[in-house]
Amino acid sequence: MQVMKSGLFRVVIILAVVLVVSAVVFPGAASAHNVSKRDASFVQSNKGAAVAAFVYLGAKHMLTGYDHIAFLIGVIFFLYRLKDVVQYVSLFTLGHSITLLAGVLGGVHANPFVIDAIIGFSVVYKAFDNMDGFRRFLGFEPNTKVAVLIFGLFHGFGLATKLQELDLAKNGLVTNIISFNVGVEIGQVLALTAVLIALSVWRTQKSFLRDAFATNTVLMTVGFILVGYQVAGYFQAV
Repeated sequence: MQVMKSGLFRVVIILAVVLVVSAVVFPGAASAHNVSKRDASFVQSNKGAAVAAFVYLGAKHMLTGYDHIAFLIGVIFFLYRLKDVVQYVSLFTLGHSITLLAGVLGGVHANPFVIDAIIGFSVVYKAFDNMDGFRRFLGFEPNTKVAVLIFGLFHGFGLATKLQELDLAKNGLVTNIISFNVGVEIGQVLALTAVLIALSVWRTQKSFLRDAFATNTVLMTVGFILVGYQVAGYFQAV
C-alpha cells in the first residue's frame, strides 16, 4: 500500500508537469494569461457592471493560470503550518491585487513579454530557494516574504497587460475589475486547497523528502521553459 501511494503521487506530479509543459510548447491550446476569444468578446461587449460574470472570469483565470499555480506550489511546498501558508499567500494576493488594479484602472503599462518572463523567473527562484540553492551556492538566503510580495506584483501585472489589450467599457469598469480580482482570489483559494490536500498526504510518505529535490528541479525547469518562451516571443515581436 505504501509503495502504491508513493507511485500514485509520482504519477500525479508527472501529469501536472506534462500539462504545464504542453501548455507552453503548444501556446495555441492554452496560455497563462491570454483571454479566450469567447471571454474577450463578452468583456468587450459588456457595457455595465456584471459582478457575477467577472467573478467567474477571474476564478477561471486563476484556475487555468499554470504559472501562478506553479509559483504558489513552490511557495507552500515546505510550509507546514496553516498560519504560514495564509501569511505568504496573503502577501502574494496583496501584490497581485495592487498591480492588477493599478494596471487596468490606473493605466500603468509594460511590455507583456518582459512581465511574463519575470513571472516565469519567479518559479525558477522559488524552486531554487526550496532546493536551498541560495545558501549552498551563494552563501546567503533572501527574505522570502519580501520576494513573494514583489513577485506577486509582477503576477498581477501579467494579467493586467492582457486586459489592457481589450476595449473595456468605462461604465461599471471599477466594479467589474474589482469583481474580477475577487474571482481571481476565489480561484486561488480553490487551487491552493487542492494543492495543500495533495501535499499534506504526500508529506506523510517517506518519498516526500526523498523526492523533494527532484520535484523542485522539475519545477525550476518549467520556470526556465516559461522564461524562454516569453524571451523568444519578445524578440519575434520586435
